Amino acid sequence: MFKKILIANRGEIACRIARTARRLGVSAATVHSQADRGARHVRECDESVEIGAPPPAESYLCAEKIIAAAKSCGAEAVHPGYGFLSENADFAERCARAGLAFIGPPPAAIRAMGDKRRARGIMARAGVPLPPGSGASASSPGALRAAAKKIGWPLLIKAAAGGGGVGMRAVARASEFNAALAAARREAAAAFGDSRVYLEKYLPRARHVEVQIFADRHGNAVHLFDRDCTLQRRRQKVIEEAPAPNIDDELRGKMAAAALDAARAINYAGAGTVEFLLAPRRAFYFIEMNTRLQVEHPVTEMVTGIDLVEWQLRVAAGEKLPRAQSDLRADGHAMEARICAENPANDFLPSSGKLPLFRPGANTGWRRLDSGVAAGDTVAPHYDSLLAKLVAHGGDRESARLRLREALAAMDIGGVATNTEFLHDALGLKEFIGVKHDAGLLERRREKLCAPRAPSEECLAAAALHHFNMDINNVRGSAPSCSPWESRVPWQLNLPATATARFAHATGDCAFTVEYCGGKQFGVIGGERAEIQLTRLPVPGNGTHLLHRATQKTPLSIDAVDGATVIRIGARRWTLLPPKSSRAAAEADAHDTGGGVLAPMPGVVAGIDVRAGRRVARGAPLLTLEAMKMEHTVRAPRAGKVVRLHFRKGDAVREGEKLLDWEDA
Repeated sequence: MFKKILIANRGEIACRIARTARRLGVSAATVHSQADRGARHVRECDESVEIGAPPPAESYLCAEKIIAAAKSCGAEAVHPGYGFLSENADFAERCARAGLAFIGPPPAAIRAMGDKRRARGIMARAGVPLPPGSGASASSPGALRAAAKKIGWPLLIKAAAGGGGVGMRAVARASEFNAALAAARREAAAAFGDSRVYLEKYLPRARHVEVQIFADRHGNAVHLFDRDCTLQRRRQKVIEEAPAPNIDDELRGKMAAAALDAARAINYAGAGTVEFLLAPRRAFYFIEMNTRLQVEHPVTEMVTGIDLVEWQLRVAAGEKLPRAQSDLRADGHAMEARICAENPANDFLPSSGKLPLFRPGANTGWRRLDSGVAAGDTVAPHYDSLLAKLVAHGGDRESARLRLREALAAMDIGGVATNTEFLHDALGLKEFIGVKHDAGLLERRREKLCAPRAPSEECLAAAALHHFNMDINNVRGSAPSCSPWESRVPWQLNLPATATARFAHATGDCAFTVEYCGGKQFGVIGGERAEIQLTRLPVPGNGTHLLHRATQKTPLSIDAVDGATVIRIGARRWTLLPPKSSRAAAEADAHDTGGGVLAPMPGVVAGIDVRAGRRVARGAPLLTLEAMKMEHTVRAPRAGKVVRLHFRKGDAVREGEKLLDWEDA
């Protein structure tokens, strides 16, 4: 076994690899960019080497700097995690030339599967079924358009050198093809350094099922059962589960055998995942093989009890697989939710900034959290939006689903937008519960799942009571006086003293009036005389309260985050701000200010679709911003004219900056 490894990654996967290394007595070093100097993975590893500026191309994608860091700290091997250089055959070869073991498959296997067009040919020869369509590729847009017409609509444009939904676009009709092709190529170039793409027929009602395989360098190969990753948004996985539901033993066996055939066809070694589309009538088709550890590997670990990172280290060190196929069992069911810094109500735009509140709850025998952040950390705009992965295990699928919903509902996160409510509600869709879902389900239910919710009466009551009770209890600092003559609360003789708290929310301004009860408490609604009280529960380290209303008691959490009040009741969360707050205005209208168009998120200008003086229709693309490995098209809020552009392609912009001056038609 290695004495020391270098983890060439960041975030939750770097922390997760370090955890296994410590258990095995292996020292774990890592690398970091200038933006990640205080990041959690830096704190949790034994040492870290700074390798460059925040953009990945100048740090985490720079093979030369990573190899130099590994040599300087005395590492014997490099673990690439996933993303960045994990599927880069040239990097694996450079590690070998530098005398470093690459904790991953042989370069030839990476290269064979890394070029998705070449991979299709290898799979065809191995007898692995391929999806309908030609898989056509070409260097010119004209040739690709001709191939698209031959395949027919709808189809997928896919990056030839990558996966994970990056560099992928679904195209429903010919008029959308050119814009989708340009966007897919830009994303692929930014993420993988390779803008090549290929085409494939789109099967909108298919499920996404994958098989975890593992092989050593002694000719042994096993599968560790399957996973279902069908619930996706913008063609990226958000909920994964193991094993895949509603698959009979015969079909499961055929898919596992095809996955092992794929591995043997390229002399594979290490952890890998063979991904399939499962059509409604039990036909399955090869999508791609990911020659690395998957983001969703924890669900396989939860049902098998196997540490896949440990197996990676052992295989890379030359050992045989720890178990044979006959020794492997799957116990129960596991589900994982990817918690991302993004705003579902605003087209899943990435969210970055300080994270003052991060209270995910404790791990238990059935609950696991793999996180790359902690309270007080900064979510950088330069990288993937994934904050953490929450996993629940149960004796069957339904118990795992209910436990995961319960764990999501109990999370308190503030400072950046997250998708926790979206995930909670997605797990409650009847199609998902009945295994009648497909990869397009979340898009079809998007309006329902992503609509912002106005604060409930309980939320407003709790916020108002919290605000005024905090106020009255702090009039005289540590020795408060409750005399009305010294209170800042308005009151009249012989009438109840009332106070109205006014808040701003993304759905609009709101208010709630409470009455003074005497002593140190507010708590009565004016007029109704139905007493409402708010008490704080003595739970260390969190903002848990009880709202008492008649005989009803509602548990909730209240936290102050950057001047805002963040309230969670069950799975629902609201951020309430003072009226006329610039932050509230930005949330309510992301990029329309009457005289210009503002950036809805921090990022880099990836493309400009207009020029000064041009008249455009409502909804027409103006420019494209790239952040957290994804692109977002900023569109015209109304029909009008572009007066002046403030940025050029390649410029970095901050959230809320004016992108261009605008004149209404």
